[in-house]
Amino acid sequence: MRVDIWSDVVCPWCYLGKRRFDEALESFDYHAEVQVAHRSFQLDPARPRYQTSSRREMLMAKYHLSTAQVSAMDEQMERTAAADGLEYHLTAAGQSGNTLDAHQLVHLASDRGLAEPMLERLYRAYFTEQRSVFDRDTLVELAADAGLDQADARRALAAELYADAVAADLTDARTLGISGVPFVVIDGRYGISGAQSIEVFGQALQRAWEAARPAARGAHPTTRGSGRS
Repeated sequence: MRVDIWSDVVCPWCYLGKRRFDEALESFDYHAEVQVAHRSFQLDPARPRYQTSSRREMLMAKYHLSTAQVSAMDEQMERTAAADGLEYHLTAAGQSGNTLDAHQLVHLASDRGLAEPMLERLYRAYFTEQRSVFDRDTLVELAADAGLDQADARRALAAELYADAVAADLTDARTLGISGVPFVVIDGRYGISGAQSIEVFGQALQRAWEAARPAARGAHPTTRGSGRS
């Protein structure tokens, strides 16, 4: 069974949604038979590349909020993430920028079987460590942390080797009518919007499995393993 997950690496709900989905998948009896594909989504694809600005000011302008409102929103998000074991630092100064190169690295990592650690490293760098995920030097360092070869990562970014793959993901998202992330599609038929609870993700996986395999209802596998890549 295939699961496609659209997300952006600067989306706080995407990191939270990934953590919850991962836990649901780990508890799913047939998770060894599940292939997860991480797909690119850009919340602000028109933002100039290699130019960053204040994340807080971006939120204020985008959602017409005051400084106090953004601070309250960030504090609530930090508490919500902490309840799921994630450490967010949103109330301090942070930057916003174009995430195309970060997404290209996720595609490179996917080809090397390292999509999971690459995406996790990007999320942790941005939300926990307050590091940039917008400049290539930092991205290459993060790629190495995730197990990629630094020279390989630098070449891929310099040549824009995965820009078309990112564009294809964005096109697929528009075709499906995805306007916000995270967005999960199971077996190409079942769409789940938002960072739903572990229970909701787990129920969706079970329903999709049983719908495609009616004989699986009530059955239990004899072995367990990890199907994530």
